[in-house]
Amino acid sequence: MPSDLLRRYRQTLPSFLSPYYSEPISIDRGEGSYVFDQDGNRYLDFFGGVLTTMIGHNNPAVTAAVREQAGKVMHTSTLYLSEPMIALAERIAGLSGIPDARVFLTPSGTEANDTAILLATLYRKSNQILAMRNGYHGRSFTTQAITSHSSWSSTSLSGLQVTFVQGPYRLRSPFHELDDEMYTKACVDDLSQLLTMTSAGDQAALIAEPIQGVGGFAIPPDGFFGALKKELDNHGILYISDEVQTGWGRTGDHFWGYQAHGVVPDMLTFAKGVGNGITLAGIVARAEIMDSVNVLNFSTFGGNPLSAAGGLATINYVIDHDLQHNAKEMGARFRAGLDRIVSDTPWIAEARGRGLMQALETVGPDGIEPSPGHATALLEGTKNHSLLVGKGGLHGNVVRMAPMLNVSADEIDEGLAAIAAAAAEID
Repeated sequence: MPSDLLRRYRQTLPSFLSPYYSEPISIDRGEGSYVFDQDGNRYLDFFGGVLTTMIGHNNPAVTAAVREQAGKVMHTSTLYLSEPMIALAERIAGLSGIPDARVFLTPSGTEANDTAILLATLYRKSNQILAMRNGYHGRSFTTQAITSHSSWSSTSLSGLQVTFVQGPYRLRSPFHELDDEMYTKACVDDLSQLLTMTSAGDQAALIAEPIQGVGGFAIPPDGFFGALKKELDNHGILYISDEVQTGWGRTGDHFWGYQAHGVVPDMLTFAKGVGNGITLAGIVARAEIMDSVNVLNFSTFGGNPLSAAGGLATINYVIDHDLQHNAKEMGARFRAGLDRIVSDTPWIAEARGRGLMQALETVGPDGIEPSPGHATALLEGTKNHSLLVGKGGLHGNVVRMAPMLNVSADEIDEGLAAIAAAAAEID
């Protein structure tokens, strides 16, 4: 069956899509932290469909909410009043930390980031955008323009004028030898000089991921974006926090990634885990920014009642079960085990991340030359030990891992055992 599915996949879907693994698997069903393929093989899922299934497959609370809503009405659009949509927006506005918040719901993180850029350029009356090197924000025409990741950039064409600034990817930064304080200062100084030398008038906004996702879970020092925002504020430039991967308590220390930096963004975007697998995303902004759009507008699928019901159930489950605390505890347990694996493995440069968002960067011998081959081998090896992980990084040499927020200690240990065994088998 998988071989027939693969043939149909390649025959019908575009060539730029490619499934994981030399022998791709077809996930048939899931239960908690585990998924099962069509042959009945069980895998511990430490990737969640790219950080999207966040509180376990077939979570009873989410499944029940979706089933109940599906029995009522599955679609209305924003042209009608919808209790699930409004309740979800109210919940997210209250959690966002943004004053006088307004919420616009979308089907995907790409569309949320696209909307954020639309609002910023309208509000500031400028097409100039700042983004971070090694950042990724989506696959639309607009979000590709603000993506600084050559292996994920489909086009260089854009109506935006985009400038990329020094960011969180420290291992390969020209400032990598500096300590946290001096690294942050160097990046702020670089931003200041950039604004002085290259800006053609007012920049609209800086968009940044608190921890770079596709970029390999690159993480800056705490306070980094707070220091950058002081420089942005000197010029009236907006700050957009792309929380598509870092939101909802995944980092353990905070509910939002931006909270590690002593700053409140002007806008934040969210997606992925909030629906626990359902297509749900959106943007939160101050009312004065959101109301920059002064023409009639609506969204066909944003705030869909089925998605909204699932999203509200997911958020309530995260909060009611204090899963941010579990992410902190299990993240520390996971990281301690990964650090042991790094110390025993010469071709892993470092473990990095925060909470239940961890990565391993693979390199060649005697240096930091990227080794995508080792990452691919580790991806394949962990699958052979019944563990699913992800891959990313500019050079495809970073293994990304994101266990469920309600992962247990036994499941963390099971995953670590699989990673250690797979690493030990690689030459």
